[in-house]
Amino acid sequence: SAQDVAHMVNAHLAILGKCVEDEGGTIDKYIGDAIMAIFGTPFAHEDDEDRGVRCAVEMMAELNKFNHDRMAKDKLPVDMGVGVNTGFVVSGNIGSPKRMDYTVIGDGVNLAARLESACKQYSAPILISEFTMAKLRGTYRNREVDRVIVKGKTEPVGVVEILDYHTDETFPNMMDALNQFRGGLDLYRTAKWDRASKAFKDALALNPMDKLAETYIERCAQLKKNPPKGKWDGVWVMTSK
Repeated sequence: SAQDVAHMVNAHLAILGKCVEDEGGTIDKYIGDAIMAIFGTPFAHEDDEDRGVRCAVEMMAELNKFNHDRMAKDKLPVDMGVGVNTGFVVSGNIGSPKRMDYTVIGDGVNLAARLESACKQYSAPILISEFTMAKLRGTYRNREVDRVIVKGKTEPVGVVEILDYHTDETFPNMMDALNQFRGGLDLYRTAKWDRASKAFKDALALNPMDKLAETYIERCAQLKKNPPKGKWDGVWVMTSK
């Protein structure tokens, strides 16, 4: 019912909002069932990138608890994605003379939104840009996911998945699986489709729940059947937001 949906969304957003506040971030706005959060403005910290990534990891950990409680009551689990980006933005009061809100706008915000949308395509709950990755001070379990050209842009950007929220049950044999995946990605970028596919299949055998490895196996088969024209650089062009 509508009441059930509203109750679920509000309960979920309350949990996620606390994760933002605990890391010193600011909730910019709620957009339907989504949260837009800022780290670095209006108050900056030296480790805002780490705060944003830690917040995302905490969100996923809390989501797992939230879903555990829901499933115990025979309710469907909730899924979500988090996109994190670092960049220059315009911040200030924006709106009409009758109603203005403090917010941020610009390419930095747009790329974060594109990464959040890409979580579905890559079956990856937390995606961060290469710009955030380069600024991190802490060490996080991660893997490079792809180099993509997002909708509305012409230059590729590196995308990284953060894996710290996983357990041995949710991502078994992580180190070995990640090594196989990285090897497959290197082969994929040099157009060695068969060898790349084998490496991704080996990664999948180590972790049968790794949907990203499945995605790359499908890509290799597709690209082998329809080879890319011109010089292949491994960059994937996203056609949707």
